[in-house]
Amino acid sequence: MTDFPITIYHNPDCGTSRNTLAMIEAAGYAPTVIDYRNMGWTRLQLEGLFAAMDAAPRDVLREKGTPAVALGLLDLSVSDAAIIDAMIEHPVLVNRPVVVTPKGTKLCRPSEAVLELLDKTPAEFIKEDGEIIRCRP
Repeated sequence: MTDFPITIYHNPDCGTSRNTLAMIEAAGYAPTVIDYRNMGWTRLQLEGLFAAMDAAPRDVLREKGTPAVALGLLDLSVSDAAIIDAMIEHPVLVNRPVVVTPKGTKLCRPSEAVLELLDKTPAEFIKEDGEIIRCRP
C-alpha cells in the first residue's frame, strides 16, 4: 500500500523477523523489505533510525550470535560512535527487525510489537511456533 508505506529491516534467518514480516503481510500490506545483512548500513541511515526510535545505538545492539563480545562492544565505556562504526562493519550487530511506518519506527521484539505501527491489523495471527496472537478484540 503506497498510502501507508512500510519498511522492514529484515533478517530472513530470524524467526522474530519472519513473524513480524508475516504479520505485516497478513494485515494486507506489501512492505519494502530490506535484508540489511546484504545491503549493509550507512552512518546516516543508522543515526536516522536511532533518532526516530529515540534509542541509543547500545539499545539496538544485538549480542546473541554476533561478534559484539569479541569486539568489546558490551563494555559501557564504548562510545555510540564506536558502536555505529562496528554496526556498519558488521551489519548483524543491529538487532532486528526494525520497522518504519507513518506511525513510527520501532525495534519489533517481540514480533507483535509491530501491531502498534500498523493502521490495520489481521484479526489474529499464528506465529511460527504456533502461538496465536489476537490482534483485535
